[in-house]
Amino acid sequence: MKRNFVFIIIILLTISAAGYFFYRTYFAGVGPALRSPSQDITKLVPPASDSLPPAQNATDLPLKLPPGFSISIFAKDLSGARDMAFGDDGNMWVSRTKEGFITRLDIRNGVVFHQEDVLTNLRNPHGLAFDPKLPRLLYYSEEDKISYIDLFSTGKPRKIIDLPAGGNHNYHSIRFGPDGRLYVKLGSTCNVCVEKDERRGTIYSMKSDGSDFKLFAKGLRNAPFMTFNPVDGKMWVTEMGRDFLGDDLPPDEINIIGSPSANSGQNPSDFGWPNCYGKNIHDTDFDKNTYIRNPCMEPFEIPSFVDIPAHSAPLGLAFVPSDSAWPEDYWYDLIVAYHGSWNRTVPTGYKVVRMKFDAKGNYQGVEDFMSGWLTSEGALGRPVGALIQSDGIMYVSDDKAGVIYKVTYVH
Repeated sequence: MKRNFVFIIIILLTISAAGYFFYRTYFAGVGPALRSPSQDITKLVPPASDSLPPAQNATDLPLKLPPGFSISIFAKDLSGARDMAFGDDGNMWVSRTKEGFITRLDIRNGVVFHQEDVLTNLRNPHGLAFDPKLPRLLYYSEEDKISYIDLFSTGKPRKIIDLPAGGNHNYHSIRFGPDGRLYVKLGSTCNVCVEKDERRGTIYSMKSDGSDFKLFAKGLRNAPFMTFNPVDGKMWVTEMGRDFLGDDLPPDEINIIGSPSANSGQNPSDFGWPNCYGKNIHDTDFDKNTYIRNPCMEPFEIPSFVDIPAHSAPLGLAFVPSDSAWPEDYWYDLIVAYHGSWNRTVPTGYKVVRMKFDAKGNYQGVEDFMSGWLTSEGALGRPVGALIQSDGIMYVSDDKAGVIYKVTYVH
């Protein structure tokens, strides 16, 4: 009896030690991502109607920006705010994924004077995009479909296509490309696996009515946001690397998918997931097959364009337009929101960065553009979407703090 009792104690201690090791290895940094904000950001950053001058911004506020830029709270009470889109009438639409809402912000003289949850009871709404040919039509994605509403009509939304639902990455982003087609990202169902449904881990394109559904890119574990380079029309995406390879592997990524004309249907870009990541690195933790040569170095396997520190969780991205109010040195640089890690021992991300490029489009490095969300007490918020208007005003959504920030260049 005594021997059995000792044996049970040993088993329990072993399980406890293994559990502690697993927690320390994979979940020690989960606090900032899951805990409620340590402070109310709306009490720390001024509203858009009375934003502070940039000099005070740089010293007195928790969120830090480069000299000359000013930040304010553009909208609040938007829990779960993710994607943003402006209509021709100047009003902003916001998807609120966890709430199941799509909210309209009515704007007058640059300030929100009314907001309304226009669509409710949706299933993980995420992507928003206005049809460039018929800008009264607002397209939106849910976990299982893409629909649109006609802003000039009181009719019900119209579904254009069903999407594969379920799985780990079911927030689908959408954008209209320079070719007029609608693009949708379909994330993987898993952390790392061979998908049963070949539509997962991909980007597809279609006509605005949902027809002519074509594969555009594959081998993408989870490319949460996309944008098109204003110079050459190529699609750029953020991509999140797999979990449970440690604090520093694999990198998250910026990928250049390519131009719609080059990738349409017959020649989809392949970025290697689940067997490859980053600069054509073979994931031998997942793929146990034996090869004569590195399978990730095949001509059709496209490497990442920029590697980002693991678990940063890059989401929204936007190019700084030329001829905007921003200094010329920023023109055509890329702004990227790092949502922040949940499974890294020392948390990383929780900021917005500037990726710099030279006149030929060569990557020149990265620097913080907005930081200060991550504190010793937790996280004040988690940036998600980035939207820059032609006049240079930038909007950043925050699904943790439930706000949208407005960033302007003052001098």
